[in-house]
Amino acid sequence: MFSYRHAYHAGNHADVLKHTALIAIIQYMIQKEVGISVVDTHAGAGIYRLDSDAAELSKEADEGLRLLLKNAGEKKVELGELLGEYVQELERFNPSGALKVYPGSPMIAQDYLRRHDKLKIFELHPTDSRVLEKHVEQLRAGRQINCYKEDGFEGLKKLLPPPTRRGLVLIDPSYEMKSDYARVVNCIQDSLRRFVTGTYMVWYPVIARPEAHDLPKRLRALAQEVHKPWLHTTLRVKSGQMGSQLGVLGTNKGPKRPGLSASGLFIINPPHTLEPQLKGCLPQMVELMGQDALAGFTLEASK
Repeated sequence: MFSYRHAYHAGNHADVLKHTALIAIIQYMIQKEVGISVVDTHAGAGIYRLDSDAAELSKEADEGLRLLLKNAGEKKVELGELLGEYVQELERFNPSGALKVYPGSPMIAQDYLRRHDKLKIFELHPTDSRVLEKHVEQLRAGRQINCYKEDGFEGLKKLLPPPTRRGLVLIDPSYEMKSDYARVVNCIQDSLRRFVTGTYMVWYPVIARPEAHDLPKRLRALAQEVHKPWLHTTLRVKSGQMGSQLGVLGTNKGPKRPGLSASGLFIINPPHTLEPQLKGCLPQMVELMGQDALAGFTLEASK
């Protein structure tokens, strides 16, 4: 169960989509003075070297972030406000100007949080959890951040509802096991019972697997059941032979496999500003990272 390492995928097009939306949501939530809690159930290692052996082997950043920046420069495209903010955030982690490191979700979230906000992060992988703890220690953020070396699906239960009743939960497991899809649904169902006003952001791979196809439908049903708004978006950058989850995402074993061609986000209780923000940046993501005629996006939200 520990074959997946995000170091092979850091900076790919799925990260561009996920982290752009993450920034938009946190920026909206911190407009109010009341503190927020951000929970990342599958935090990974926190920061990734884009010149590491893993990144060089997969070269997924070349079809994601690097391709976006390359095409934006060559085509002289002026990035929209949200996508521009995402790029500026990456520049803050790379002050030398060279794109050497990629911040994962917990590091991006922490960079936007205020002193009275809280960040709770889970990572079960033995190697990544150790690396994550070291990266958190370097932040010297004190009690603002709590790291848990445990199952995020289960650990989340003890954190809901947060003390201020304002919070964001990011759920993006590897999906290397088919059971992860059902666990996501069960986790959201349980979380809505505990904290129905929370914002829940679920990332998933768009692949030829029934569980992946059904996941957004099941999440939509849960949101409708409790009468809460939702938003669903997908980004496809290329055509692809989509096989099993491991075949798409790859691991650190065996021959290099084709990279993920599309991914999606399902958000329950999204900020009302998120849909127009995504409408503004998704076309640019397709323009700058799309590789063939099948590149495109979808965006739908509750009315």
